Amino acid sequence: MERRQHRRVAARVKGLVRANSHEVEGETIDLSRSGARIESSLVVEPGTQISVKLVIPGDDTPIVIEQAQVQWAVDRTFGVRFLKMSAQELDELEQLIDESIALDEGRES
Repeated sequence: MERRQHRRVAARVKGLVRANSHEVEGETIDLSRSGARIESSLVVEPGTQISVKLVIPGDDTPIVIEQAQVQWAVDRTFGVRFLKMSAQELDELEQLIDESIALDEGRES
């Protein structure tokens, strides 16, 4: 049974993930307005609080999720739930998701 509240889209977005004082590159595999699946060399455990910066091609300012919590981790992939971001960051994230949905629908037709 699907427990997600928001539609999750396949979106490979490069960025940075930080836990404690360690910041490393990462890439989303899929994305929703409330969380993401991320591939990264950062070693995290469920419950760990991290921050996420998503670098959008062609945009000078990354989308910054100030607080996210790791929900699960397997090898180099982990799922996060977004806990805290500004309204502007949420708007930009929703726009990115809408663009990803439009691209997917364009490929299908």
